[in-house]
Amino acid sequence: MTDALRTLSTQVTDVTDGLCAYLDASPSPFHAVETAAELLRQGGFSEVAECDPTPSAPGRYVVRRAGSLLAWSTAEVGEGRAAHTPYRVVGAHTDSPNLRIKPLPDWSRAGWQMLGVEVYGGALTNSWLDRDLGLSGRVAVRDDAVTGGISQRLWRCDDPILRVSQLAIHLDRTVRSEGLQLNDQLHLAPHWGQGVERANFRSWLAEQVGVQAEALLGFDAMTHDLTPARRVGAQGELIASARLDNLATSYASVRAILHAVEHPCDGPVIPVIVLFDHEEVGSMSERGAHSTFLPAWLERIVMAAGGNREDYWRALASTVIASGDMAHATHPNYAERHEPGHPIMVNAGPVLKVNTNLRYATDSLGAATFTLACEAAGVPMQTFVTRSDLPCGSTVGPMTSALTGATTVDFGAPMLSMHSSRELAGTLDQAGYAAALAAFLTPA
Repeated sequence: MTDALRTLSTQVTDVTDGLCAYLDASPSPFHAVETAAELLRQGGFSEVAECDPTPSAPGRYVVRRAGSLLAWSTAEVGEGRAAHTPYRVVGAHTDSPNLRIKPLPDWSRAGWQMLGVEVYGGALTNSWLDRDLGLSGRVAVRDDAVTGGISQRLWRCDDPILRVSQLAIHLDRTVRSEGLQLNDQLHLAPHWGQGVERANFRSWLAEQVGVQAEALLGFDAMTHDLTPARRVGAQGELIASARLDNLATSYASVRAILHAVEHPCDGPVIPVIVLFDHEEVGSMSERGAHSTFLPAWLERIVMAAGGNREDYWRALASTVIASGDMAHATHPNYAERHEPGHPIMVNAGPVLKVNTNLRYATDSLGAATFTLACEAAGVPMQTFVTRSDLPCGSTVGPMTSALTGATTVDFGAPMLSMHSSRELAGTLDQAGYAAALAAFLTPA
C-alpha cells in the first residue's frame, strides 16, 4: 500500500459501508437509479421531469429516464454564468449481466415448474448455477387516474424463489476434463416449483405489486443473487458482491458530485454525472450511451442559461468526459492472460484504460487530465492495456466522445471475476476512486 492510499484509509469504512448498502439496495438498474436519486436528494439536489422546462435558476438538479440518471449543479457557478460554461462529466452505467424473464415464461418439464429466461449481456453463466435467486424490476400497470392510463412501479422479491441447478458430476464426468458447457436455452432455465399444477408468473407478479392480473400490462423482470455485499479477506481488505461492474462506479460518481458541490473549484465549470442503462448490450436504446440523453441535457442546460446552439458547441469544445467502468486486475491464477508490461493490482489506485483501436476513448490529453485528477486527490494511478493477441472490451467512452466531440478518458477500478454473479474488488480502491472522481469534477 502506498503512503498516498494510506491517507485514505480513514475513509475506507465509510465508503465501503455506503457502497455495500448501495449494492444491496440496487438489484436492477431501476433500483440503482432510485437509490442514487435519493442520495442526491439528501445532498440538496432537486428532481426535474424531462417534460418540464429546464431550470434556469442556479441550483442542483437530477433527472431520470428509467434506468438512467443525470445530475448537474450550476449553484456554484451562480447567477450570470456564461451560457458556454464548459462541463466536467463523469459517466458510468447501471446495468449488469444477469438472467431476465421472458414475456411468456411459464413451462414445465419432468414435474418441475420452470421460467424461461434470456441471458442479458456477457454473463459468466456458470456463476449463476446453484444460487438462491430473487427477482426485481419494473412493471407497467393499467391506471385510469394518470395521463395515458399507464403507471410504472418498481418491485423486488428477496425470497429465494428461483434456482438453476447444476447437473451432478455422476451424470457427466467430462465436466472435470473438458469444462462446463452450458446451452443458454436448455441449461439456464430456473425452477421455482415442483408438481403437476402449472404455475403462472404474471399472476404471481401481479400479486407481488398489488394489482389484478388483468391490470398488469408489461414487466421488466430480472434475477439477482441474494447473497449480500460484504467485506472479505484476512484483513477485510476486499469487497465481494454482485453488480460491482458497474455500480461501484455509479456509487463513486454520486459521492464525487456530492463532494464537488460542497467543495467547488475556483474556475467556471459545471459538474455532471450520468449513469446509463444498457451498456452491457451495446447502449443502443432511448436511455443508453448511444442515445440523446447526455447531449440533449447538456444542450438544455446551455439554453436555460440563455445560450444558443453556438454556445452549446463552445461549451463542448472545453468539456472533458471521464467514462468510468471497472477494470481487470491481474488474475493470480491466469497471469499469462494479462499484458506483462502493465500489471494491475487491487488496492493500488484507479486504472487508466488505453486502447490504440479506440475500444477506449483515452488519448494523451484525456490521460493527462485524469492523471492530474489523481494527483490532486493524492492517489496513485495504474494503466491498463489488453494483450495484443486478445480482443479488448469497451464501454460508454467512445460513444459519448463521438456524440459530443468532447475530450474523453476511460478509467476504472480494478477487480476480479468481472461479469460473474459475484465479483471481487478492493475496499481501499473505492475510497481512492471516489476521491479521484471528485478531483476530476473540480479542476484547479
